[in-house]
Amino acid sequence: MQLIPCLFSVVYLYAVLPVSMEKFAITLIIVTVFWGLIGIVLPFLIPKGPHKRLVQIMLALTSACCWMFWLCFYLHQWKPLFGPQIESTHARMLRTIWGQEL
Repeated sequence: MQLIPCLFSVVYLYAVLPVSMEKFAITLIIVTVFWGLIGIVLPFLIPKGPHKRLVQIMLALTSACCWMFWLCFYLHQWKPLFGPQIESTHARMLRTIWGQEL
């Protein structure tokens, strides 16, 4: 049975992680706090000016997009969509060299 890859599905996260959840959680929390500071806290520190609201929106959107980009690639490392591709002739040759019967 294949799981549908959903970024926010707890079932999917438990299914794809070969390492302990603590290591995954620590990394996820650190990166989320980093981008949260940029997207939530930093916009309130922008000085008044004619484009203050525009800069605030840009910071929030940038942090959200960068966090999602990082999350997609971080999760992709745990369960790639495809593995290394090898032709059958090369596989037969390697099995012969390594002494394994077909």
